[in-house]
Amino acid sequence: MDIRSLVGKNVRGARQKGGLTQEQLALEAEINHGHLSEIEAGRHNVTIELLEKLAKVLKVDIADFFDSYNAKK
Repeated sequence: MDIRSLVGKNVRGARQKGGLTQEQLALEAEINHGHLSEIEAGRHNVTIELLEKLAKVLKVDIADFFDSYNAKK
């Protein structure tokens, strides 16, 4: 699995675990819903700054987005 897919899958997993829709997370993180959708699908590069925003909203550690164990759940 490439790094974009890994991060995207982990963002999606954290979002779902937190009970948020893509629209809700995008609003809270102040990003476009389409951009979030592309990140979760592994089709878009994401900056560290944006990952930091997403981690804060999702109440997870930014390192969780890079954990291959999380992606298998």
